[in-house]
Amino acid sequence: MSKVAIVTDSTAYLPEDLVSSYNIKIVPLMVIRDDKALRDNIDISPDQFYKRLANAKNIPSTSQPPVTDFADVFNKLHDEGYEILTIVISAALSGTLDSAIQAKKLVPEAKIELLDSRFTSMPLAYMVLSAARAAKAGASLGKCKEIAEIIRDNAQIFFAVDTLEFLHRGGRIGGASRFLGTALDLKPILYLQEGKIEALERVRTSKRAHQRLIELLETNIDGRLPINMMGVVSAAAQDAASHLLKQIEKNFNPQEILLANISPVIGTHTGPGSVGVAYVAGVDPDLLRG
Repeated sequence: MSKVAIVTDSTAYLPEDLVSSYNIKIVPLMVIRDDKALRDNIDISPDQFYKRLANAKNIPSTSQPPVTDFADVFNKLHDEGYEILTIVISAALSGTLDSAIQAKKLVPEAKIELLDSRFTSMPLAYMVLSAARAAKAGASLGKCKEIAEIIRDNAQIFFAVDTLEFLHRGGRIGGASRFLGTALDLKPILYLQEGKIEALERVRTSKRAHQRLIELLETNIDGRLPINMMGVVSAAAQDAASHLLKQIEKNFNPQEILLANISPVIGTHTGPGSVGVAYVAGVDPDLLRG
C-alpha cells in the first residue's frame, strides 16, 4: 500500500499539533516588506505582523512561494516513499497553485496530485486536515483527493473587515469593489464564491457585523446535518473571535471546532480587526473515512 502525504500552504494556518500529528507539510507564501521577503508564519508571526501593520505607512505586498520551495518538499517526500496530494489557496487569489504545477514538472518521477481549494484560511485547513486523517488511516491518493473535494463542496467562510482599503490596495477586492466609496463606518461582510472574494452586505457596526456572521452560519447551513466543522479566524481581534466561538458553542453542535489566526499573508489583504466564521456541513462521516 502506498503512503500518502499532504502538502499545503501557510494560509491554511493549521495548529502546529495537527501539522505534526498528521505529517502535513507547509510551504509558506511570502510577505514583502521594505523590499525584504519574509516567510509567512516563519520569519514573522501574526502578533508581530499585525502590530506593525496597524501603524505602517506602506502596506506590505505578498508573493506566492518560489517553485523551488515546493520542489524541495516534493523531492523529499518522494525519496521517503510518499505519493503526494497538494491542496493550496484559491488560484483566483494567488499564484501558489502555479508554483506547485511548475514544481511538479521538476519531479517527474513523483506521483503528485494538485488541487485548487477555491478557498483559503479555515476551509482550506479543514480540507487538508480531512485528507491527512484519511491518509494516516491508509487511504489511497485518489481517495484523499476525493475527500478534500467533498469538503470543498460543502464549505463556506464569511468574514467581516473593518475597511476595504487593504483588499483594494492589494488587488484582491473582487466583487467587493461595489462597496468602495460608501460610508466609512459601514462594515462589509464578504465571502468566497468560485474562489473569488465577493461582497454580501454591509452593516453599521462591528458588533452587528459579528452578530450577522452567526446568523449567516445558521441560514447557510439550513438544517443540514451533521455540522462537521465550525471555526473562527481573526486578525488581531481575539476578543471578537472568543465571543464568536462562544456563540458557535451555544447555538450549534459541530463535531469539531477550530480557532486560528489569519496568517500574515491573508491579513495583508484583509487588515487588522478582521474576523471570519467557517463551516463544513452535511457530509456523511462515512465518506471521510480512509
